Amino acid sequence: MIPLVVCDDSNMARKQLIRALPAEWQVTITQATNGQEALAALRQGLGQVMLLDLTMPVLDGYETLAAMRAEGLACKVVVVSGDVQDEAVRRVKELGALAFIKKPADPEILRSTLLELGLFDPKAAPTTPATPAQSSVLDDLKVNFRDALREVTNVAMGRAAALLAKVLGVFVQLPVPQVNIFEVSELHMTLTDAMRGERMSAVCQGFIGDGIAGEALLLFHDSEVADMAKLLGWQPKDDNETSEMLLDMSSIITGACLAGIAEQIDVRFSQGHPQLLGQHASIERLIHLNQRRWRKTLAIEVSYSLEAHSIHFDLLLLFTEDSIKRLTHKLNYLMG
Repeated sequence: MIPLVVCDDSNMARKQLIRALPAEWQVTITQATNGQEALAALRQGLGQVMLLDLTMPVLDGYETLAAMRAEGLACKVVVVSGDVQDEAVRRVKELGALAFIKKPADPEILRSTLLELGLFDPKAAPTTPATPAQSSVLDDLKVNFRDALREVTNVAMGRAAALLAKVLGVFVQLPVPQVNIFEVSELHMTLTDAMRGERMSAVCQGFIGDGIAGEALLLFHDSEVADMAKLLGWQPKDDNETSEMLLDMSSIITGACLAGIAEQIDVRFSQGHPQLLGQHASIERLIHLNQRRWRKTLAIEVSYSLEAHSIHFDLLLLFTEDSIKRLTHKLNYLMG
């Protein structure tokens, strides 16, 4: 039996990954929800092989690989992540990872990767598949709505980041997305607290498909717009040209993120034209202008930041209350 560590903060991601393992691979599985737990497992000799996520709280995948190297912990690592930026792949391999697989892991790609690396030999495996142990682990993994939606968003935002990285020529740092159900007053308080009186420009884009509807709200910090224009090679002469730039950026980020979600839950979103809700306005004003549309909403928050630049993008995906039932059905189907 090969001791295997599966490290990911999402129950859904770990469940998908354990399901994707070759059925006849003889492994004992230890789960970790962050890099700190993974390192503890390795120190106890529980990991000869590790499947490692990158975007995690406490200790992320990059930090985990660096800590393994610093401590001299011997373990063969395959990174399985939604962060598919070319630079992310380069960095993890430089830190010692043997391979990179994009989420959600395709069973055939995972199998062929394990074969190529010599971590799995079907000829050496006994004729009886090792499914009972894996089935036991899978039965114990309970996935709730919030965790499932967070993981679907995690994969989608990784694809959006990869596109953004190519457009801007920078490395995009990804957070763990937040999923909450807000009354408009709570949404107001959360955003106001987060922005602390900063002036914002906001682009809104509606979307609808298969009983799921909502609006994507992308917030730009006014203090960072000039730096963003410089990165893009733009020299906006006035507010109109600045608006055009913000609308273009919004189309890239929002479009890629929505496309990533739609592909995973098997829907097709129709998207409205992006609209500038406010320029140089306070977040309080933006909320006041739109509170009727956002009465009670399922909100996904993603905050992108650009490495070595003081530039942040705050993306909010606001789903209508009526969409939650359909989303739940889609996510349940995805989990099978």
